Amino acid sequence: MFTAEQFRAKAAESVESLKHTDVPSEIREHQRSEQSFSALAQNEDWLANNFDKIIKSQDIHPRDEVAGKSVDSRTVAEIEEHILRCLGAAVIMQWNTIPTKLQRDLFDTAGSLGDVLQTTALRGQIARFLHNHKDGESPADCP
Repeated sequence: MFTAEQFRAKAAESVESLKHTDVPSEIREHQRSEQSFSALAQNEDWLANNFDKIIKSQDIHPRDEVAGKSVDSRTVAEIEEHILRCLGAAVIMQWNTIPTKLQRDLFDTAGSLGDVLQTTALRGQIARFLHNHKDGESPADCP
């Protein structure tokens, strides 16, 4: 896990790299990297400053008074679905900073996960979803 300072150092490296290139595509890539690392540093700062506000009751496991063991009323499938939703939200939030080749790979992989007979429909749904959420909006259940 990176800290805000490490993200700022990476942003500074990108700025420094900008000074050593005249290639337009490299300039754009370094600028994108600097913006992305700066945003990640700001996010880390926000998380550090608001950590006490983002812990939800589902993250704190109640204690079974008799046995003294942690009890989680959610099933493994529910927990994993929540994790996948949050990971998906994180990908969507960073979608515009992901290299195009990786975007295509992610799109192709996601489009092939459904029913084989419904692949075309799923790919269309994914494309519409990405278009509608291109600004990086996150679902309400994954802050």
